Amino acid sequence: VQLMESGGGLVQSGGSLKLSCKMSGRDFSQYMMGWFRQAPGKEREFVAAITYISALTKYADSVKGRFTISRDNRKSTLYLHMNSLKPSDTAVYYCAAPRQTYGSIHTSRQNYDYWGQGTQVTVSS
Repeated sequence: VQLMESGGGLVQSGGSLKLSCKMSGRDFSQYMMGWFRQAPGKEREFVAAITYISALTKYADSVKGRFTISRDNRKSTLYLHMNSLKPSDTAVYYCAAPRQTYGSIHTSRQNYDYWGQGTQVTVSS
C-alpha cells in the first residue's frame, strides 16, 4: 500500500486548505481511512477518520466544526477540508490506513499500519 499526501502549504490564520491523499496498491474502497497530525515536539495525534463507504466520520474535538473529512472511492482519494485555520493547526499532516479491510473507525494511531510521507501545513498569525 502506498499513500501520497498533497495540498499542504502556508496560509494565514482564518484561511482554508484542502489536503488530498491518494492510495495505490490496494482497493481504496475497502479501507477505513484516517488523518493524523504531528507538531514539532509533540506526539502524533488523531484528526479525523471516515469509514469505507463514508457512512460514519469522527473528529478530534480540536477540529470539530472546522475540518471535514471526505473520500472519493472512484479516485482512490481521501480529502481533508480545513477551514478557519489557527496557528495551533500548524503540523505535518499524515493520512493512514489499517491493514484490516472494512473496519470500524479508529482514533488510535496503533490501529493504523500504512502511513503517507506527510504534508506540511503552516498557519501564520
